[in-house]
Amino acid sequence: METRNLELAKQLRHELHQHPELSNHEVWTKQHLIDFIKTHTKLEVVDKGLWFYAIYRAGEGKKNIAFRADFDALPMEERLDIPHASQVPGVSHKCGHDGHAASLAGFALEVDQKGADKNIFFLFQHAEETGDGAAECASFIKEHHIEEIFAYHNMSGMALHSVNVIDGTAHCASKGMTIHMEGSPAHASQPEDGVNPAFAIAKVIDAIPEFISPENNKGLVLCTVVQVDIGEKAFGISASKGNLLLTIRALYEEELDKLQKNLEEAAQVQAEKYGLKVNFSYNDVFPETVNDKESSDKIRQVCVQKGMQVIEMQEAFRGSEDYGHYLKLTKGAMCYIGNGEEYPQVHTYEYDFRDDIIETAVELFKGLAEL
Repeated sequence: METRNLELAKQLRHELHQHPELSNHEVWTKQHLIDFIKTHTKLEVVDKGLWFYAIYRAGEGKKNIAFRADFDALPMEERLDIPHASQVPGVSHKCGHDGHAASLAGFALEVDQKGADKNIFFLFQHAEETGDGAAECASFIKEHHIEEIFAYHNMSGMALHSVNVIDGTAHCASKGMTIHMEGSPAHASQPEDGVNPAFAIAKVIDAIPEFISPENNKGLVLCTVVQVDIGEKAFGISASKGNLLLTIRALYEEELDKLQKNLEEAAQVQAEKYGLKVNFSYNDVFPETVNDKESSDKIRQVCVQKGMQVIEMQEAFRGSEDYGHYLKLTKGAMCYIGNGEEYPQVHTYEYDFRDDIIETAVELFKGLAEL
């Protein structure tokens, strides 16, 4: 990677870090990235509102490939004393999306200056953390007949600069599930006069271990209780409303669907038993992310050609990634570039994206564009 391009990408990363924005609110971030691309390249830019993409055109009849980066931040305080610290209270880039976006922008500089024999689409995506972004951007795949798409995520606990790959499922599918139950209030001294949802919700929680047991599933299935909210802080009133909030997760979408169905049925059975109304709502819905082996093999091939360390992952990440929406529409793969075995984990106060892996990512992307 050209030294000047690397320095520009690092500077961009620091600017993004100083101005973090939450999912679906990345107004400054998107515009700053567009301004960077327009200032430093001749690439065509297509602004889609919350997200955008840039295009390098090699010509008609050439293969169309895409590279994606996310750019949203997290609702976390910046506690690091660094020159480029977040200037926004309560918001910071603690997942490294500032670095992902800067890497893709640096790659765009290289392609613009040196050319390529493919039509290359540089997709800058909003709202990965909530699962909204890729679902909204996915139409881009069919609209431009994208034949393959690549992305990377920085990852701690992996050797510095190593490229970690896996065939098949790379990230579990997941969603947030809310079970709302409603009965009727009564005086706390006469609970029999009302309908309290507490026992029904407790029975649903009690059923979870059987639903997620390895004996009943072919892959990993998890159900995490994130909140139980029943009644009010009023000691004279028997509770009449309650919410059970769960994060449900599975290696395979079909088993996530089965878990959801089991939980809904369990809640309906208990609601009927106790005379409660029940309804369900869902948030932060993520698909499974399934890498195409041919695409993963290309990542391996580039690493061998460039002398990069390749590490074969033995299992999928439990955490979800909305990148899976793209892989339902075209082939592609996501890989993971190591921050170092002892480097602070993402989503922690101690974490900051490592600038020195920008070049690793750009060189990997350049190699993939040349295959």
